[in-house]
Amino acid sequence: MVQYRCRGLVTAALSATVLLLAACGQSAAEPDSEGDGDQLDPDTLVIGAVPAEEATGLQQSYDPIIEMLADETGKDVEFESATDYAAVIEAQRSGQIHIAQYGPFAYYLAEQGGADVNVAGVMIQEEGEPPGYVSYGLAPADSDIEELADFADREVCFVDANSASGYMYPLAGLIEAGLDEGDYEEVMAGGHDASAISVASGDCDAGFAFDSMVDEVLIEGGDLEEGELKVVWESETITSAPMVVHGGLDDELYTTVMDAFAEKANVEYLSANGYCPSEEDCDLSDQAIWGWEPVPDDFFDGLEEVCETTGAPQCEDPEAG
Repeated sequence: MVQYRCRGLVTAALSATVLLLAACGQSAAEPDSEGDGDQLDPDTLVIGAVPAEEATGLQQSYDPIIEMLADETGKDVEFESATDYAAVIEAQRSGQIHIAQYGPFAYYLAEQGGADVNVAGVMIQEEGEPPGYVSYGLAPADSDIEELADFADREVCFVDANSASGYMYPLAGLIEAGLDEGDYEEVMAGGHDASAISVASGDCDAGFAFDSMVDEVLIEGGDLEEGELKVVWESETITSAPMVVHGGLDDELYTTVMDAFAEKANVEYLSANGYCPSEEDCDLSDQAIWGWEPVPDDFFDGLEEVCETTGAPQCEDPEAG
């Protein structure tokens, strides 16, 4: 049942998003063609995600999830790699992306913007681990930068204006360190990997990326050497990135998808049932996670405090980012 008919990038503009998804076939462009009233019961489920790093294998890292969902729902399942979170929010709001991997702040924006979406689960790095991570403030190991206050008059790499660990928490940290946005030059690198690598290469004087990208992914991939960067700041714990399901799906389909993520979207189940060759060779998403885990409704409340600290315009309007 799995199909990969359309693999283009979803653009930030909603109109371009509509055109792209329409090119993927009628079932993706007209998701309510067989719905019950206003409910969506598409022939093809569309999963959207924004890459954490500039890698070409993003879709492949979701293949076990795609295949499992196809078996559970009896639907064709397609994957869309988006250019930014605003594109995913708009496409999911319009019902053209049914399941989406958000960053935590992007989910907050979608919910605040009235999107009919619900969290199926959040990323877990290891079974039994608390669902959270931190953002790092980075500088070259030989730099004279020792704290966020030293980012003044520097070129600073961020990730995406709608990224929790790549922008919002760092922005709050800089404000608390006494810096205004005009005190440094802001550069959007586009990915956590690109931000960290730009700092290491000297393209940015300092920057931000989430912890496991710096400590594990880039080092294991040979893109960074241990000790090449130093961590001069850590954020408070950030809520893990959620997998979000459109609340307007047909009731039975919605329940099936939510249950699948709660019970089967993890390395243990996927490897035991032939979706992965083994637990060791089952790295889910481009962050090589163990799986997704349900969380309580108040899990993301801390993001509101970050918005209050920063006063960022995208807290009110995701397009502002």
